[in-house]
Amino acid sequence: MEEAVVPRADLAPRDWLEIGLQLLKDGGLRALKLRGLALTLGASTGSFYHHFKDFDGYHAALAGYFIEAQIDPLVESLQASDLAPVERIRAFADHVRDFDLSQLALAMRAWAKSDPRVAAAIREHDDKVMAFLVEQLTAHGFDPVEAGIRAFALLAIGLSEVHSADGLDRSVLRNGLLTLLCER
Repeated sequence: MEEAVVPRADLAPRDWLEIGLQLLKDGGLRALKLRGLALTLGASTGSFYHHFKDFDGYHAALAGYFIEAQIDPLVESLQASDLAPVERIRAFADHVRDFDLSQLALAMRAWAKSDPRVAAAIREHDDKVMAFLVEQLTAHGFDPVEAGIRAFALLAIGLSEVHSADGLDRSVLRNGLLTLLCER
């Protein structure tokens, strides 16, 4: 017999969006189901409709939230920091690693193939990340064209699913690539 879920009055749209990003990151689009969201939050499926008109509206909100919650605050905090430009890039990379944002971005990219709203969010993501990286690399002394090439490489490597060779420590590889692409 299925256990009854007690409605939760404390949930906000952000709670549904946060868990949606987590489920998407962990299991891809097929994991993003209303029942799974509700069970993970310990809520009823009916409480979902207090915040979202329908699941399509939720998908649209989730696509926008990906940028709003993941990229904007990170870029803003790093730009406001006292860190040197290359250290800002390293801090960005550390944050991406620590919160497994590459996996989330890859899940969003897979979803973007079937949803133009998500494709637009991915373009916005890439534009913001590229602008941040180019700004930091230019401030570090690279001319804008070279900064753009290096920024593109950093973004592409960050989204890579290539596994490092046996015996090559991933943190050594990561630090070496950051040094290679960021240092003059």
